[in-house]
Amino acid sequence: MFRSAPRSSRSDTSHQHASAPSRAEFVRSHPEGTLVEPPHARTMSKVVMVTGGTGLVGSGIQEAIAAEGDAAKDEKWIYLSSKDGNLCDPAEVAAIFDKYQPTHVIHLAAQVGGLFANMKHKVQFWRNNVMMNDNIFQECHKRGVKKLVSCLSTCIFPDKTTFPINETMIHDGPPHYSNEGYAYAKRMVDVQNRMYKSQYGCNFTAVIPTNIFGKHDNFHLEDSHVIPGLIHRGMICKKEGKDFEIWGSGTPLRQFIYNVDLAKLMIWTMREYEEADPIILSVGEEDEITIKDVAYAVAKALDFPKEKVKFDTSKADGQFKKTADNSKLRKYLPDFKFTPFEEAMDTTVKWFIENYDVPGAVRGAVPK
Repeated sequence: MFRSAPRSSRSDTSHQHASAPSRAEFVRSHPEGTLVEPPHARTMSKVVMVTGGTGLVGSGIQEAIAAEGDAAKDEKWIYLSSKDGNLCDPAEVAAIFDKYQPTHVIHLAAQVGGLFANMKHKVQFWRNNVMMNDNIFQECHKRGVKKLVSCLSTCIFPDKTTFPINETMIHDGPPHYSNEGYAYAKRMVDVQNRMYKSQYGCNFTAVIPTNIFGKHDNFHLEDSHVIPGLIHRGMICKKEGKDFEIWGSGTPLRQFIYNVDLAKLMIWTMREYEEADPIILSVGEEDEITIKDVAYAVAKALDFPKEKVKFDTSKADGQFKKTADNSKLRKYLPDFKFTPFEEAMDTTVKWFIENYDVPGAVRGAVPK
């Protein structure tokens, strides 16, 4: 069972030690205002706060931590959702930090959207993400948070680049014009990590995953990524007895990472990775898979006849490769085992089908 994100009002103190003073109370009792840890922070275990804790990656972290059992017993994990406060509002962010007193933060929350939304609302994507990130950075710095891990995306890399991309290439050119608001806001996280370390010695860093999929994804038919979109459409085609039609030839290659694998790597980053420079979290180039094979894996998991999977080659394929180099990750974790793609697909599809008609369980579902 997942430990769900707090859904009650801020007056709920179920995640806080009753005797713990807020930072404001502690500073008032120390008029010099020195950023000393409150007394309870020196005796309690780690308090890890995850923003965006109920989404695709946050849910993966919940599952990975639950599976650790006693291995995580010295850590208290708090999973925030949008109901816990507006991260664009400095006062609300301060109140969240006052309430939960985190020692470590994994920052997943962001304003994200599809192609149309990114093109139409560039200013909002820029401003909201910059405000959100700045508020989190400032509170982590002011309160002496020991570690902040933010999540970036390979879509922030230059539009015109060579492959495979690596961590040193983020700022080598402009991103694609369609998502420049989001991309530049996310690029600034990398800049902030280095500036806060240089000026204040903060231990802030970022991870860069490739294409994520798994349970708790957004399965909306018109506004989802490739795998959840294929799963949803494939299920409908099976129910209606239609061919499962895929746009394009299916030849482009992509790297996909299962959300629970990414979660394990993000937990490792929080506990062990000490660089301010970002790290790409991905399967290797040898594990790239064609969109055609993705479609066949979806069909197999749905028990859908392979011969009914059709490819409309009159439609554009998009970029052939977007390969990311995971050699830095492999230097740190040469023996990390990624979940086999078909196994992860089977698990995801099974969860999708079992929860499709449960109200509110599957984002993008259209239950009966």
